[in-house]
Amino acid sequence: MSEKVSFPAKDGSSATGEIVWPKQGDKSPAVVLIQEWWGVNDHIRSLLDRLADAGFIALAPDLYHGKTTKDATEANRLMVELDKPRALAEIAGAVRFLSAHERSTGKVGVIGFCMGGALSFAAAATIPELAAAVPFYGIPSPAPDYARVKAPILAHFAARDGWATPAAAEAIQKELAAHGQSMELHVYDADHAFVNDTRPEVYAPEAAKLAWERSIAFLKQHLG
Repeated sequence: MSEKVSFPAKDGSSATGEIVWPKQGDKSPAVVLIQEWWGVNDHIRSLLDRLADAGFIALAPDLYHGKTTKDATEANRLMVELDKPRALAEIAGAVRFLSAHERSTGKVGVIGFCMGGALSFAAAATIPELAAAVPFYGIPSPAPDYARVKAPILAHFAARDGWATPAAAEAIQKELAAHGQSMELHVYDADHAFVNDTRPEVYAPEAAKLAWERSIAFLKQHLG
């Protein structure tokens, strides 16, 4: 079960989110989970629980500040109207909050889905404290400065995704390689949002299971 939490954004203003603690009582690595365009809803809370079950402190910043929707048109509007610099300041604040927390080992990664996947790429390029980034089917626009990426990246994309296309992911991979940075990329025979088990029209259980297992292993490798 998640609980509400407040923390300072990078610019010093107040930010909020939902956090889940792992069952073990000793210090744990931490992960910032970035929402889909629907908001911090029950699906995001279920992913927080799964991260905590895997041994991570998991925090989802509420980038929509209390708003959620089940309507795609409204979700698109919320995403388009999102103040991206503000959102990245809140994500950076979440990273710093977790890094400094007494229950944290100090190592923090980021994982995000759809809009959150795009913001995960942007976070990797703008938040030097990150130790790992795991974007799912999201392409940031405008593109960040990939030359600034230091954290290792594991990216998951879907073959039948007309928005976050595998070709766009491969272009990011090539750009990172040009700067001496590697990105592990997996493309699944699935549709966009294939991890979202609340959407039967796109959910792909086998691909979702494999992508999640790879993500947890990657996070444990780089966060400890």
